[in-house]
Amino acid sequence: MEENIQPLLPEDYPNGVNTIDADYVRPGFTSSHLLVEKGHAAFIDTGTTRSVPLLLKVLEEKGISREKVTHVMVTHIHLDHAGGAGVLMQQFPNAVLVVHPRGARHMIDPEKLIAGTVEVYGEENTRKHYGTIIPVQEDRVLIAEDKSRIDFHGRSLLILDTPGHALHHYCIIDERTNNLFSGDNFGISCSEFDNEKGAFIFPTTTPVQFDPGAMLKTLDRLLNYEPQAVYLTHFGRVTNIQKLGLELCQCLHQLVEMALELKKKGEAQQEQLSAGVSKILKDRLRKHNC
Repeated sequence: MEENIQPLLPEDYPNGVNTIDADYVRPGFTSSHLLVEKGHAAFIDTGTTRSVPLLLKVLEEKGISREKVTHVMVTHIHLDHAGGAGVLMQQFPNAVLVVHPRGARHMIDPEKLIAGTVEVYGEENTRKHYGTIIPVQEDRVLIAEDKSRIDFHGRSLLILDTPGHALHHYCIIDERTNNLFSGDNFGISCSEFDNEKGAFIFPTTTPVQFDPGAMLKTLDRLLNYEPQAVYLTHFGRVTNIQKLGLELCQCLHQLVEMALELKKKGEAQQEQLSAGVSKILKDRLRKHNC
């Protein structure tokens, strides 16, 4: 019998930020962030279609009506971040979907996005993990241009075009708090590895558009804003940002060197690459006292 593992409870942070476990793959792996300002709400990343009831439950518990949700913001269109956008938008009659220029057409017509996912995971696993993916009306889509600002009920949200993890990725600077919502461009942090040395973090190197050179430039750009905290979609809130940024850059350099060395030897196949990534991360975990 499979163990019934429940998603983590929502985490409330200062300045109206709430982290909700999207219950994707396992607890504490993927989140959606709820931003509340003057009785209105925005969701930053949606999880999958199967995440939507969890997001709606937190909204109800906070006493915020669905009519008061004005923005659904997907940092990029990978389905663990944006798969639930279509179903979620159906619940919020006054919301716009904020999406990168390169991702907008796939939210309006997700046929190619679904086909690409089925090609990787198979039809059965796609349905199991992501549920039904539905389109968003074109007139409800707001394009997230670089350095544009969203006035979220008097709270300025700065949009930054941030390639690296994917070409269709943006990040958000909350200019009131100087906090960053990073999607997948400030790595993955698993709270199980938090200890006296702080958070353990590593870069998200997901195919197919991953570009290590662009990722390093994006990290440099994000660190130049000197954010006080970063809200990751994988998973939650981290601080001590300059230290973590340096560790991300170091780890990325290690991964690239490993891959290039395998390529030079003609051994850059999935099995060897997977073993190389595993060794690097395990070595870094040991140095982190795990």
